[in-house]
Amino acid sequence: MVGPECAQTGRKQAAAVPSAHLAPALDAIGAGAYVVDAQGCVLAANSRAEALLGRPAAELAGRDAHDLLHRGPQGQQLPATQCGMRQAFHAGCPAQGGDEYFEHADGSLLPVSWTITPYDAGDQGAGTLVVFYPRRPAVGAGTRPEQATGTLTDFERLALLADTTTQLTSTFDVDEALRRLVGLVLPRLADWAVIDLITERDEVWRTVVAQADGDTLIRHEDLEGPMPPVPEESLMPLSKALRGIASALAGPDTYRGTPDSGITAEQRRLFESAGLHSAAMVPLRSTRDVLGALTLGRAGKPGSFTVADLPLLEDIARRAGLALDNARLYQRQRKVAETMQNHLLPQMPRVPGLQMAVRYLPAPDASQVGGDWYDAFTLPDGATALAVGDVVGHDLEAAAGMAQLRNMLRAYAWAQQDPPSRIVDRLDEAIMPITDVDMATLVLARVTRTDDGQWQLTWTNAGHPPPLLITRDGLADFLTDGHGLLLGTGVRTRRPDATVLLPPDSTLVLYTDGLVEKPGQTLDDGLGRLRRHAAALAHRPLPSFTDQLLRRVRPPGLDDVALLALRTPARQGGSPVPSGGE
Repeated sequence: MVGPECAQTGRKQAAAVPSAHLAPALDAIGAGAYVVDAQGCVLAANSRAEALLGRPAAELAGRDAHDLLHRGPQGQQLPATQCGMRQAFHAGCPAQGGDEYFEHADGSLLPVSWTITPYDAGDQGAGTLVVFYPRRPAVGAGTRPEQATGTLTDFERLALLADTTTQLTSTFDVDEALRRLVGLVLPRLADWAVIDLITERDEVWRTVVAQADGDTLIRHEDLEGPMPPVPEESLMPLSKALRGIASALAGPDTYRGTPDSGITAEQRRLFESAGLHSAAMVPLRSTRDVLGALTLGRAGKPGSFTVADLPLLEDIARRAGLALDNARLYQRQRKVAETMQNHLLPQMPRVPGLQMAVRYLPAPDASQVGGDWYDAFTLPDGATALAVGDVVGHDLEAAAGMAQLRNMLRAYAWAQQDPPSRIVDRLDEAIMPITDVDMATLVLARVTRTDDGQWQLTWTNAGHPPPLLITRDGLADFLTDGHGLLLGTGVRTRRPDATVLLPPDSTLVLYTDGLVEKPGQTLDDGLGRLRRHAAALAHRPLPSFTDQLLRRVRPPGLDDVALLALRTPARQGGSPVPSGGE
């Protein structure tokens, strides 16, 4: 049913989950579960749903879930207007109920309890997660069944598991996954949560110690940090959980004796510092290994953990372990890709009298590598070549194409004593027959010293955002001359060159479009933002200028950015300003 709180809370948004992770996420749920798209058609279902409904997932996929499954108490087709689940689905907010019937494949009726929540299915778009299980018979008046996890009802436990799956599988950031895990269990199940993780070097690190004070979560960093090794022979609860042997319960009596190891002494210190009267410890496992352990403790919260609580806690820990493992693998892949990108991008040359600073910021939500690049190198005639470009794409293929393009540009620029336009013409002719690059944009420039000691810039622009020149006094102008077609179009036209004298103590900024493009805004808006902030920062030292410009101007997390900034000396003909690449 749709509760009155829906109008207050509105639709909850979940972070996107790649569709490849949809099926494993559903299989981690201990109840029947399926995901429907915005039209109510089934996208995926887990094995438990297949068993409960007697229908394979392939039969469910693509079918309208309401028409296929929902029935009235007598087995009749149920109009959508009379279906509580359908109403909640259209309202777009979490809901739960316990008076619905699904039709089994053999025609029999299955009374079910259910909960639904909005769920982003990645490339499948926005959808809804439905979790259900067979409804239990009513408990007789004289019976008092044991209630696990304190005061949680069946619906609350089911909602907790659904929230755990949705929240933990929708992030690939380890710290964010841990933060969400703590928020899920506190204060619903305990008032203390401790997460011990096993590092890649097989060391234990007490990563999180958090306490719930009402609705406020407090981190106790004094209790966090490295832990002693886990002894193989120890039968203490945390040691068994970290070895993946078993979950266990503990109380103050558990740690009153002489500690059998350093890690047991640390756990006793936790009990004494937190004043815990009851705790449960469960392993955090991936499909391949033990990742750590989750400890839930109660100090001010009444009631003690019992054996009946462990299945729920283990279910939560299993979901958390899978999410943490996926996040670790993803971050490891990002680190490898970032290292590759850093090796592909060159070091800046030292040019007497000039300062240079470069920055590369990958798009956080992409594969950590892309086609944006910068370059600077000294030419045989003593001039300095500057280049910034962007190969179409945000993946390893784009990064490989970028490396090809940059190396060819270096070779042409070194071998030919020609203006930038002729060098880019030759590069454009070679793109299709020699490289894997489809299209690219590029600015290539030469910086030379004139006979009277001034610095001169000559450049050509192949479909790239215009360079920005800022004087010491904060006058900022885009260098819009020298503009021609981007690379890879197959159209052969004569490219133009443009020349300008760089004023003393001026700053030249070459950048890629990730710095100025943002959905919902025009390119002119982005360029105007760049001009205003660059002018305001003109007096800053070059490293500070570069960092602050990126921080102020770059749209958050949308695209990768390559930036090259060059600054001329304050006094022409005077002593050179010490310089170097950064």
